Amino acid sequence: MQVTIDAILSGNRRALGRHLRGLDDRTEKAFATQRQLLALGRRSRTIGVTGSPGVGKSTLTDRLIKSYRRDGERVAVIAVDPSSPFSGGAILGDRIRMQGHHADPDTFVRSVATRGALGGLAASIRDMVDAVSAAGFGVVIIETVGVGQDEIDIVHLAQTNVVVELPGAGDGIQAIKAGLLEIADLFVVNKCDRPGAEQAVRQLSLLLDMEKKAQRAWAVPVLQTNALSGEGLESLRASIDDHQRYLDGANGAARRRQDYLKAALREALRAAVNERVERLVENRDVETLERLDSGALPYDVARDLLGQILRNED
Repeated sequence: MQVTIDAILSGNRRALGRHLRGLDDRTEKAFATQRQLLALGRRSRTIGVTGSPGVGKSTLTDRLIKSYRRDGERVAVIAVDPSSPFSGGAILGDRIRMQGHHADPDTFVRSVATRGALGGLAASIRDMVDAVSAAGFGVVIIETVGVGQDEIDIVHLAQTNVVVELPGAGDGIQAIKAGLLEIADLFVVNKCDRPGAEQAVRQLSLLLDMEKKAQRAWAVPVLQTNALSGEGLESLRASIDDHQRYLDGANGAARRRQDYLKAALREALRAAVNERVERLVENRDVETLERLDSGALPYDVARDLLGQILRNED
C-alpha cells in the first residue's frame, strides 16, 4: 500500500508507521513524502527523556503520555531501542511497556533501532520527529537507548531534556562524566522509595551549584519520582511546562530551533560525505592503492583525493 500525505494527515497510524519505516530505511519514496510534510511547517513540543538503562525511563514516559492525554494533547513517542544482534531491528521493549495506549488513536508509539548509531539516538530520529510533528501530534517524547559517555545527542533534538537518575548508584559523578550536567533542563531521581534518594538529590543539586548553573535564568530543578506509583509525576509535568514557558518567554525556543537546524545540517552533510567517501574508496584505481602499499601516509593520499574532488566540482 502506497503511503499518501492524506492518509498520514487523516490520522492513519499504519500509514504513518510505514512512512517512518521508509525514513529509517532511507528510501527515496519516503524522502519525497517527507518533503511534502515539511512544507506544512508544523512543529511540536519536544521532550527528551534520557538516562542510564534501567532507571525507569519507559515507565516515566508512559506516565507522561497519560498526563498529556488527560489534557487532550495528541502524543507521539519515538523510543530508541538497542538493535537486535540477529535482525538489526529494534528489540521493541519500549513499545511492549507502553502497549496500554495501543487502542488510543491520538497516541502513537514507535520503537526505532539504533542500527549501530552512537549518541543514544538512531540516525533517522530527526526525520521521524519532523514527520510525527507534521502529522499533528502536539507533544513528541523522545526516549533514548540509555546514556553513557559521549551519548548526549538528545540535547540537539529536544526542547526540554529530562535526565533520569537512580539513588545510591553514584550517578552524580557519572552525570559529570557523561556531560549530563550540561544537557539537563530537569534532573529526576526516580525510584525515590529506595534508600539514598535524598542524598542523590543533594549531590546533584550541589554539582549543579558547582557548575554555576544558578547563573542561568533557568535554574535546573532536581525532582524525585516513583514512576510505578505515580509519586512526583505532577511536579515533573509542572516543571516541564514551566521550562516550555521559560523558553517561550526568553526567546529560548528560537535559539533551540537554530541549534536543531544546525545539527540537522551537520548530520545530513556527514551522511552525504560518508556516502561519497565509500564510493570513492571502492572505485579507487590500482595506482592509488599501490601508493598506499608503498608506504604513503593515508592522510596525504586522502588530502590529494579531496583536492581532486574539489577541483572537479569547481
